[in-house]
Amino acid sequence: MTEIWFAGGIVADGTGIEPFAADVCVEDGVITRIGTAPAGAVTVDLDGMLLTPGLIDAHVHFGLSSPIRAQFGFQLSAAEIAADIFTTASRTLDAGFTTVRDTGGIDGGIVDVIAKGKVRGPRVLSCGPVQCQTGGHGYYGAAWEPTELWETHHIPGLAALSLMSGNADELRRNVRESFRRGATFLKLCVTGGVVGGHDRLDDTQFTTAEIAVAVEEAAARGTYVTVHAHNNAGIRNAVRAGVRCVEHGTDIDEPTAQLMREHDVALVPTFAVIEQVLDPDSSLDVDPSARERIAGTRRRMVEALRISREAGVRIGLGSDLLGSGQHRRGEELRLRAELESPMQALVSATSVNADILGIGDTVGMLRAGMAADLVAWKRNPLEDARIFADPDMAAFVVKAGRIMKGDTQ
Repeated sequence: MTEIWFAGGIVADGTGIEPFAADVCVEDGVITRIGTAPAGAVTVDLDGMLLTPGLIDAHVHFGLSSPIRAQFGFQLSAAEIAADIFTTASRTLDAGFTTVRDTGGIDGGIVDVIAKGKVRGPRVLSCGPVQCQTGGHGYYGAAWEPTELWETHHIPGLAALSLMSGNADELRRNVRESFRRGATFLKLCVTGGVVGGHDRLDDTQFTTAEIAVAVEEAAARGTYVTVHAHNNAGIRNAVRAGVRCVEHGTDIDEPTAQLMREHDVALVPTFAVIEQVLDPDSSLDVDPSARERIAGTRRRMVEALRISREAGVRIGLGSDLLGSGQHRRGEELRLRAELESPMQALVSATSVNADILGIGDTVGMLRAGMAADLVAWKRNPLEDARIFADPDMAAFVVKAGRIMKGDTQ
């Protein structure tokens, strides 16, 4: 394959160091050199644009790309649900995200068709169905609907939101089923949540011993467990059980943050979904009670971010966007930049996320030997973080050396 030099740009390599002028050479899907393009080289002229690693969203729900109540109320065909998922995947790539971690909603078939190039989209790591406690967060059937009917909402190969477990043995069986379907990590709901009507944010779900069963099964496959968790009791249960990561972490206090740091448990805050739920003009189709549940959540999550940062917890970045309104995925970087800095948001969305996901040796930084996942921005998002939130500002998106978006003529 011919060498291609992305030349004339300013490189922000994902580590947080000061951006520098350099050209980046790509061959066979890998960054081979960073320096100065030689005379006569095949080049893509960046004309001073900022070049960053491909962004990583550590908390997506591609399988929830349709109106949620309609999807789980059997009001949509499998074809329409699939079309919505494929649209979200394509838009995610166009927004500059070359890798995502799907934390519940898709079945293995979606991962496969994107990996084969049959559908445009980022690299996808998936937990398959979320592991949920019977009657807990992650169940979206009607209150009168028997739990055993829940899996009739799944569409094999396409969408499978969650599996319900009433005890440790059922959880072990469901975890193994998720791995059979192609999961590469596991996610458990260990507290109540916002979007759902069967639990409360201060509920704890699954015991420490039950969570440890999932950790044991994940370790047997060389992978890890992350948990949906809002309150401290649920987070502590999960940390003591041996999980790698906490999603949301809304109410993290100083003792909990210190416990997470001691056990090297990472945090992935999710601010964009809060804005999405609170926005009265949002297309998000959720029960109105969700807006009541989320009252005060943003303020508490901001404080949890500050406490976790001061404690030295690794902090990634995830959007958690739901429904059809997932086209501005970079809003999460804009929101985080307002709380910290644009550079810190970029680092969380690149090298830190890659480390949390266990793929930091291949993506997340612009370094020789890394996969050639690149984004060139029309304007500098480190000077104005709103650029991250505008998909049109991503002039070039390169995934594994292939230009997926951008005109090289």
